[in-house]
Amino acid sequence: MHVEDLLRLESLDLTLLWGDRPQLTREITGVTATDLEDPGRFLQRGELVLSGLVWWAPADDEAKAERFVAALEEAGAVALLAGEETHGGVPEVLVEACRRHGIAILSVPVHTSFRAVTDTVYLRQWGDLSRRPAAPYALPENVRAELSRLLADGTDPDTLLTRAVDHLGTPPAYVLSATGRTIASTPTAPPLPVRRAAEAVKATTTLSVDPDASPYAQWHLHLPEPVETPPRMLHEIAEVLAQHRRAALRRETAARVRATDLLALIDTPSSPAAPAALGRALEACGLADQDPYTVITVKGQADDDGTSDALTEALHHLTDCGFAVGRLPTAEPGEATAVIGTRTRTATGTGDGGGTIATTLKNLWPTLRSRNANVPLHGGISTPAAATPQTLKGALTQARYALTAARSRKAPGSEAPTSGLTAIEDLTTLDALLTGIPADVRTAFGIHALGPLADDTNPSHRMLLETLDVFLTHNGSWARTAEALHLHVNTVHYRIQRVEMLTGRDLARLDHKLDLKAALLCR
Repeated sequence: MHVEDLLRLESLDLTLLWGDRPQLTREITGVTATDLEDPGRFLQRGELVLSGLVWWAPADDEAKAERFVAALEEAGAVALLAGEETHGGVPEVLVEACRRHGIAILSVPVHTSFRAVTDTVYLRQWGDLSRRPAAPYALPENVRAELSRLLADGTDPDTLLTRAVDHLGTPPAYVLSATGRTIASTPTAPPLPVRRAAEAVKATTTLSVDPDASPYAQWHLHLPEPVETPPRMLHEIAEVLAQHRRAALRRETAARVRATDLLALIDTPSSPAAPAALGRALEACGLADQDPYTVITVKGQADDDGTSDALTEALHHLTDCGFAVGRLPTAEPGEATAVIGTRTRTATGTGDGGGTIATTLKNLWPTLRSRNANVPLHGGISTPAAATPQTLKGALTQARYALTAARSRKAPGSEAPTSGLTAIEDLTTLDALLTGIPADVRTAFGIHALGPLADDTNPSHRMLLETLDVFLTHNGSWARTAEALHLHVNTVHYRIQRVEMLTGRDLARLDHKLDLKAALLCR
């Protein structure tokens, strides 16, 4: 990998401050992050140097920057990547010093972490090595041979990880999922709670195993204690684990095809042969005799293909049940659906000591969303259903309705919908129930129920709508409505009469009150 390759990566968003063709075509052999004033003795030839510039202050003279860059040149560093966060930019004296010593200098924006640069270099470097058979490996030959054999035999990830780090003295090591599930650990590694593991995924001692996977499907190699070993060796271990991960992803892809067939049957339950076909489809997905079943539907971004990965990762936290994740034939882009077998659980529990499936997933949702924070992620969960075509179709309808409700909910004081999970059992109020109705249907109902009052560009209509809202909020009490609006009771009577005349409703009737309350909620 060369220095110029870093500038081509949009994900890093680096800016070239100085460097000509000879500097930009230098090959990178490694990365060192340092904020020492004289880092020379810790550098090796060909390394990229990352510095947050904590060692420099605006009051420092030019000589300090000169000494720092001279040390880089003497050690054979190929380039300096200077962070902008400490000083809001890169000092010009440092740029000039790099120009004099022939060291390329690139600025690193605040939103790009040094770890992202390090991971990019070493993972790209591994790719380069794998394409050049003559290049030396960091792992001993006998270890590489054993790991290759274990991969071919389809060994479990615990064994693979343990054998991969045995020659390092068997340090505590983990393979963690994006949301903190422990997929594998060495015998010396104590159990790691999910919450702590989710934080460990972001630690500097953690390495992404398969950077090409979606953010939700990522695995991470985590060593909680420093290990005296070349970084390249850890990246080779990560690549071995990545090969195991890719095999698992291929199996997941095949399982999703079977799940999609199952969902197609659930969505069209009217065939006479549907019960038998449903039984075979459930068996093919490994869900036979696990009823009752819960259905969950999740919606991400329309152009994002990681929604199925997100749902799969979330459901792996339900350790006591099977599930099948696929796509409905009628699904919108970015939508995934799953059938969850719940027979091995208590009637409402998760089998882990308390809480429902919905509670478990709701607690996990913020962590799941944080793995791809720019993508909204909503979900809807049904109530449990028996293994018949009609009841599972009903559960699917519930899940999709709850999904619509989740996508309609807005954060307080914001017009933007919040990303979250809604269970059908959450819809216990009229307002909550109405959120599951598609927006265009809600709008149409509000317009027709309110009649002329739906035109709130008319100041008189806005006044009447406000009076109606307060009147219904106070359970039809004339006195409390007048007090809340600072009006005379006769004025309230007049306004409500006008509302009744314009809407054709009688506010002495409970059903008409409910109609208008629903219409106000649908606006």
